Amino acid sequence: MDKKNYTIHSPIMGTFYRASSPGEKSFVETGQKIAINDVVCVIESMKIFTEIRSEKEGTVSKILVENEELIMKDQALIEIKLD
Repeated sequence: MDKKNYTIHSPIMGTFYRASSPGEKSFVETGQKIAINDVVCVIESMKIFTEIRSEKEGTVSKILVENEELIMKDQALIEIKLD
């Protein structure tokens, strides 16, 4: 990782969701500016939903997984270009 980019990784194994529920607007889109503590996705594991928040400020450059995809702990989820 270089100092201009930051990658958000999954803290747990589970199912990745881009929105809070089907039909709702995605938390983030490519090109969107985000702030520290913004919710970027939700991961469901054993019927518990965990909000994943950004630890950095910047612009979403790439979403690395598909909605409803099964993800592993420490898997890269979202790349952010730092401001």
